[in-house]
Amino acid sequence: MKKAIKTRFAPSPTGYLHIGSLRTALYNYLFAKQNKGKFILRIEDTDQERYVESSEKKLIQALQKIGLKWNGGPSIDKSLNIKEKGQNKPYFQSKRLEIYKKHAQKLIKSGGAYYCFCSKERLEKLRQEQQAKKQPPKYDGLCRNLTEAEIKQRINDKKPYVIRLKVPEKGIVKFNDLIRGDISINVSEIDDQVLIKSDGFPTYHLAVVIDDHLMGITHIIRGEEWLPSTPKHILLYQAFGWEIPIFAHLPLLLNPDKSKLSKRQGDVSVEDFLDKGYLPEALINYVALLGWHPQDDREAFSLNGLIKKFDLTRVQKSGAIFDIEKLNWFNSHYIKQKSDKELFKLCLKHCPDLDPKILEKILKNEKERLGTIAQIADLVKSTVEIAEYSENFLIFKRSDKETTVKGLKISLEKLSGLKKWNREAIKSNLEKAVSENQLTNGDVFWPVRVALSGLEKSPPPEEIMEIIGKDESLDRIKKAIEKLG
Repeated sequence: MKKAIKTRFAPSPTGYLHIGSLRTALYNYLFAKQNKGKFILRIEDTDQERYVESSEKKLIQALQKIGLKWNGGPSIDKSLNIKEKGQNKPYFQSKRLEIYKKHAQKLIKSGGAYYCFCSKERLEKLRQEQQAKKQPPKYDGLCRNLTEAEIKQRINDKKPYVIRLKVPEKGIVKFNDLIRGDISINVSEIDDQVLIKSDGFPTYHLAVVIDDHLMGITHIIRGEEWLPSTPKHILLYQAFGWEIPIFAHLPLLLNPDKSKLSKRQGDVSVEDFLDKGYLPEALINYVALLGWHPQDDREAFSLNGLIKKFDLTRVQKSGAIFDIEKLNWFNSHYIKQKSDKELFKLCLKHCPDLDPKILEKILKNEKERLGTIAQIADLVKSTVEIAEYSENFLIFKRSDKETTVKGLKISLEKLSGLKKWNREAIKSNLEKAVSENQLTNGDVFWPVRVALSGLEKSPPPEEIMEIIGKDESLDRIKKAIEKLG
């Protein structure tokens, strides 16, 4: 009987949810759902030194906001409490310490692992000597063959120790990576890695192998930075006598300059993108295409559409460039798909104090140009609010003070007589102010725009005036005329 497919996403709570981690989670989710399997979430929090307070909550919340659903693991309820569901509880590694210790002891009894009592000072000296000889740093196996009596005596003497994997002295570790193909590593290149640290906590290597086995993970889809660890993990599976899962290592995400994607060159956290008004569906669609493309080169996909089309064998080996302009295009595309009612609700969160009627007018004009939901706050500033500006700012670079005053006064006169206050009528009358008085657009449209917004760049004057209304529009133009004296 064919084993049911099961994947996992297992982040460490060391900060925000990186956009690359979102891709890893998404690919695991898509692969599992496509094969009618299960996808679980596990928190790998054994590295207490790197733990960041409450980051596990932020990771879980970000995944929930994105819309991924898992078949087992922790989630955040409405009261912002963490709840765990699933047959493999607990899903926090810090709650599974006894499980790791028990399995480490099994390895010692079977000869697959051993106690190591070497001090930090000895290990540091060994490392320096190896570096001086240009050798790769590696434990020299001093404690591999201690007798039971020697081990017992040192434990009784309360000497600090770690537990190491006893790597075979000869052999080749072979595995087939779904993305990178056949890979072979000579065991002579593999260190007797630490499995249990001196503080009793497991290393990542031991915990991840035990958890993946006990939780029934069939496919491990993770970033390529874990590729060098895979032979170590395979040796652990073999030492336990367990079935080895299938591996797939994803390419790195890169900045446009081909450097590794990092916060130094802009936002990389899912939380930052969501806060700035990027839609979950845009993030999912764009991130799915970072390193993968379908056979027909189609670009727009819903989550369900991705489940149907995703193919792990079409993931590229080389790094994928993160292009913010392309993400902006996707986000704008999905904003345009929103109903006016949906978009209004989303935008209201970013400007809760704004008159809802004003917001409706802004969205009517700006929906097609909106790149992110958070941009609505900037649009409010450039329409409803008016920035401080100087007298000279009203004068277009190819105009003068006298002509500017003339343009503003004629515009005020034409607009004052308008009975229907809409952008078409407003624009038509401003154009007449230009054509009937031997003026240029710079003599009319520029000073009117500045009078309304105080900004060099803003929506067209007719759009601003339609939103803020006739009285406020005329009042702002009058004040501009007064400013020019």
